[in-house]
Amino acid sequence: MPREHVNGPDTGSHRTQGFRGADGVFARAGIRGARRSLIAAPGWCLVRDRAGRKDIIMTTFADLGLSPKLMVGLDKAGYVTPTPIQVQAIPYIMKGRDIMGLAQTGTGKTAAFGLPLLHRLLDIGHPPAPRTVRSLILAPTRELVAQISDNLTNYTKGTPVKVVMITGGASIFRQSEKLARGADVLVATPGRLIDLLDRKALTLEACGYLVLDEADQMLDMGFIHALRKIAQYIPLKRQTMLFSATMPKLIEDLAGTYLRDPVKVQVAPPGKPIEKIVQSVHYTPQGDKARLLETYLKDHVGEQALVFGRTKHGSEKLMKLLVSWGFKAGSIHGNKSQNQRDRTLTEFRNGELDVLVATDVAARGIDIPGVRHVYNYDLPNVPENYVHRIGRTARAGADGRAVAFCAPAEMGELKDIEKLLKTTLPIIGGAPWGLADIKAAPKPPQRGQRPQKAGVGHGKPQGRKPQGKPQGKPQGKPMRGVEGGLGAPKMASHKRGARPQGRTNVA
Repeated sequence: MPREHVNGPDTGSHRTQGFRGADGVFARAGIRGARRSLIAAPGWCLVRDRAGRKDIIMTTFADLGLSPKLMVGLDKAGYVTPTPIQVQAIPYIMKGRDIMGLAQTGTGKTAAFGLPLLHRLLDIGHPPAPRTVRSLILAPTRELVAQISDNLTNYTKGTPVKVVMITGGASIFRQSEKLARGADVLVATPGRLIDLLDRKALTLEACGYLVLDEADQMLDMGFIHALRKIAQYIPLKRQTMLFSATMPKLIEDLAGTYLRDPVKVQVAPPGKPIEKIVQSVHYTPQGDKARLLETYLKDHVGEQALVFGRTKHGSEKLMKLLVSWGFKAGSIHGNKSQNQRDRTLTEFRNGELDVLVATDVAARGIDIPGVRHVYNYDLPNVPENYVHRIGRTARAGADGRAVAFCAPAEMGELKDIEKLLKTTLPIIGGAPWGLADIKAAPKPPQRGQRPQKAGVGHGKPQGRKPQGKPQGKPQGKPMRGVEGGLGAPKMASHKRGARPQGRTNVA
């Protein structure tokens, strides 16, 4: 095992070796010696010195040495026990080390990087200068940015730390006004940040901390050129934290370019979903999916469900069909304005809606503990997105259920998903499609292609090919040879299913 690698599953007790760099935490516990081991499980952490002379159980955030000012906000928010990814990452970040964190959604990554970052910022003791940003957190979607910003705001109640959020779809003038007063923490989507940098509404010259959250999705959405451009504005001397739920090769390349001597922390194999999610597959013709979904929803009345479609048009049409059948349903996707998406999410979070139909734009930006069911109405053509989709349930230790609807044309997608999971999904209905069915089936609509007019996701195919033309202009020119730049070596776009977004941030 590498010298600075901390590894362990997401549930159950486990032992990890090489837990170094957290000397302050260990010293306060009276633990000495270079070789230490860690046993972690949800809600507790056992640290043992080299000779096994002293064991302590770290059950609270206070055991991690966080600022008392932060502890006040955590207590009010109901945070008591750290998760494994938090136990492993927080001491290293507090010590100033670069971090590469691998953990599936729902494991507490936001607090894992947010709390130690805020702890370090509280030590500065004076407000930021006008238009100055001290730390930058980049996330791929508006919903995820809003979620991170809300969490950090809750953590910092009663402190002078200023958290500012900027995303596309909102007034850039008002965002410029907020940045004019400076920010300790700026949480942003890459596209809108570049717009504001071009307007000279802020400066990153004093930015000492960079966090890339859900880095794999940022690559999927074509933000690599935007990241390269943003890197030119950030000082070379900085602390960088990269968090991702999956580990494709491009993420390894990204880490090699961005991070300096990083510590790798991991609580589950990349691509592994939370074990409390009960998964299954239901084989059904494409034309029968809507009625099948109706049956499932009626079987679980009063329980919130999240339904994922592949296209914006198909998801909107499905939502309207569910409403016509009497369900309290809403939808979020790239064609919705930011105000519409925020309003729909608020209604879903408050229990005013029972069903939310969404595209993958929401696969990592929804943190609603009440979601008990996730239905993959259309299987994703990027298998990693399946993991992120079903990660919207079983939040905060709760149980959840995920059902995948598989039409004949989606057998390839299902095999890719099972290959990633290294398991076969249990069959809850129907039977695997034969070769004749697969060959005769029409191809499902892709992103950017309107679904068939005859019903929701069925009828005769229109024969239109997916529109692969990038939207908007690319985010700057590829930067080569820029010392400390995020993307010094040129990288190709991510795997199949990815589409460069350019300056048009559909999130």
